Amino acid sequence: MSSYVAALERGWSSDNVRGLVAAQEELAAIANDSPAFLAAMEDREAKGSPVTLPDGSTVARLPGFRRWLWDGEFCGSIGMRWQHGTAALPPHCLGHIGYAVVPWKQRNGYATAALRALLPEAKSIGLPYVELTTDPENIASQRVIEANGGKLIERFVKPPQFGSKSGLRYRIHIGA
Repeated sequence: MSSYVAALERGWSSDNVRGLVAAQEELAAIANDSPAFLAAMEDREAKGSPVTLPDGSTVARLPGFRRWLWDGEFCGSIGMRWQHGTAALPPHCLGHIGYAVVPWKQRNGYATAALRALLPEAKSIGLPYVELTTDPENIASQRVIEANGGKLIERFVKPPQFGSKSGLRYRIHIGA
């Protein structure tokens, strides 16, 4: 846990939209009750508190979990969320899977390997595919997705909660 805390203290966050604010919230949660923080990383029944969107609004939590990327120390994280019984996601949830690698560990294949390892879990949940979104200028993320079989399905405008910016939506078919 110490190298995760160190990454947060350096300004890294798995939340690429809320960034430093999300990092500070996680640091506070860890300081308050680190066992509860760790337990909350696995929430397949969506019992956790609501999720704060970038515009400050809140929405109900979806079922999901987060995993840490590790090579002897913390490298990043990957998370998955879904709705029971459907592959569809609500409009405020831009994709099933999100990942982030700490800057000092990027370009080592961690995100590609983590996404590859997560796809069987998505299949076990019963999803026929997963969707991931990225910004048009994020070439590294596009390569990670494409290396795992992702196909660009649309260019879209993100909802207002995410600043109405351009995005790319990819789909990886995994079969149910």
